[in-house]
Amino acid sequence: MVAKIAILRLQLHFPGSDSLKAKRHRLKPLMARLHREFNVSVAEVDLQDKWGDALVCCVLVNTETGEAQRSLQKVADWLDKHWPDVDLMGEEIEVLP
Repeated sequence: MVAKIAILRLQLHFPGSDSLKAKRHRLKPLMARLHREFNVSVAEVDLQDKWGDALVCCVLVNTETGEAQRSLQKVADWLDKHWPDVDLMGEEIEVLP
């Protein structure tokens, strides 16, 4: 079996963030929670200098493409449902061969 790397890109908006410190104060616990709840690696990969926006990637490894996609879709759905102070502006799942 060949391992597949699956990536979930999340475009996030933090309404009311008026500084980078305020954004980090909200983003850091979210990233820790995603890691804990879904056993994915999580990192802010772009827009680090934007007060109210972030591009976050969640990554996992699985041998089955479909299972990897379903697992990452659960992450996006959970975020949208259970983290109301963050707006999910976009999501994209990619599985690398």
